[in-house]
Amino acid sequence: MTAPNLDVVAIGNAIVDILSQADDAFIAEQGMAKGSMQLMFSPAEADALYAKMGPGREVSGGSAANTVAGVAALGGACGFIGQVADDQLGEVFAHDIRAAGIRFDTPARAGDPTTARCLIFVTPDGQRTMNTFLGASQFLPEAALDRGLIEAGAILYLEGYLWDPEEPRQAMRAAIDIARAAGRRVAFTLSDVFCISRHGDDFRALMADGLIDILFANENELLALCGTDDFEAAVAKAARDVALLVVTRSEQGAIAVKDGVRSAVAAEPIDKVVDTTGAGDLFAAGFLHGQAQGHDVETSLRIGAICAAEIISHYGARPEVDLRALVAAKLKG
Repeated sequence: MTAPNLDVVAIGNAIVDILSQADDAFIAEQGMAKGSMQLMFSPAEADALYAKMGPGREVSGGSAANTVAGVAALGGACGFIGQVADDQLGEVFAHDIRAAGIRFDTPARAGDPTTARCLIFVTPDGQRTMNTFLGASQFLPEAALDRGLIEAGAILYLEGYLWDPEEPRQAMRAAIDIARAAGRRVAFTLSDVFCISRHGDDFRALMADGLIDILFANENELLALCGTDDFEAAVAKAARDVALLVVTRSEQGAIAVKDGVRSAVAAEPIDKVVDTTGAGDLFAAGFLHGQAQGHDVETSLRIGAICAAEIISHYGARPEVDLRALVAAKLKG
């Protein structure tokens, strides 16, 4: 069996994030649930909300894309599979992710709908409220999978958000089969409670069938997945079905359970939380990088916490410092 030459290959929504500051009154006026993600179902709806935004900044995003961008910033070798349209935002996404050193070869899709976009409103307390038009990203076909790219990755990382549309769901099932046949590990992030409310049975079945090696969840997602309000009971239940469970708990840090052995780290201290966009994505980046480099679970958790702290200290979901140097200094200190 050929050894992998990439650390992580991810499949996820190819989205361009547009970030803008807003106050709580604006969030309430627009009928948004602060701190959550809601879908927009037409370009017209997205355009109408975009017109109400203040000055913003555009950057390629999407949960799994943010994660591989983080791994690449740490010095890892990565690939990404995701669907954009043949339009200006599609070019923005492709340029940004390739500029980060990530292999991205998925052909652009002609015609409507447009490339996905996520309108993110950041309130003064650092909370982000996301409004996402999935556009072309929800039409990733199985035919777009690059088998060689998937086989080249030591870890295949899948985004729960993309499980919602039928076409990419089938593509991800096929990707799991390819990765497992090649002897690769499969990591899955639950993404959001709403994903579990719609597809929890699928996720639990994947776990029960032994198809998920590493499961990422935040505390609320884990509770929803396991149908309980008892955190410890949820941890015990989920850990029975995956080799490695990783759970983030915001200011309480994070835990991981591997083969029944539990590890924990505290949250990294920062002066001020500016924007929580991408915190979970970059935590996953740090953890996956640690695993790909052969670190133990506790060190991988620490790298994840360092990366998450850097991200929430500024606007946007991409690192603004030399992440590799930051992690090296923190681990050394």
